Amino acid sequence: MSSEGGKNSSPPSYLIGKREDIVHAKKVTKFINGRDVLVLYHDGVFHAVDMRCYHSGGPLQNGDIEEFNGQLCIVCPWHKYKITLLEGECLYQAVDPAAKVPNPTWISKGKKQRIHTVKEINGDVFVTLNDSPTFVESDYYQTEKFRATLRKPKK
Repeated sequence: MSSEGGKNSSPPSYLIGKREDIVHAKKVTKFINGRDVLVLYHDGVFHAVDMRCYHSGGPLQNGDIEEFNGQLCIVCPWHKYKITLLEGECLYQAVDPAAKVPNPTWISKGKKQRIHTVKEINGDVFVTLNDSPTFVESDYYQTEKFRATLRKPKK
């Protein structure tokens, strides 16, 4: 995979493709340095997240992009989990069971999906992987243990 950047000065950036190709496709998946990453283009902005949903490994490349509580999210096609594209937080609507009239409020479960940095240079799109040592739940779906389950024959 091609990379861009200086020696040891910062984490490497990996070439994803030409801007116009990704804009046209809207969503592109790439295997980058051991991670499955989804790069998407929405409303003039590129985003990159781990490709599989943190909850159950759902294929986020098949998810819709929607806005919830003013935050742009990708919605997992399997269980409809809403994941913010800026922070990787999972949003859900909560209600106070003691309230006479339920008033749903959007709440964050915290950061669950690893988000990566995207930059465009001279018409090419690059991703820099988020290498924070803090475990994020989507990290499980990037492990060899999980990949081994994908290779097992179905009964």
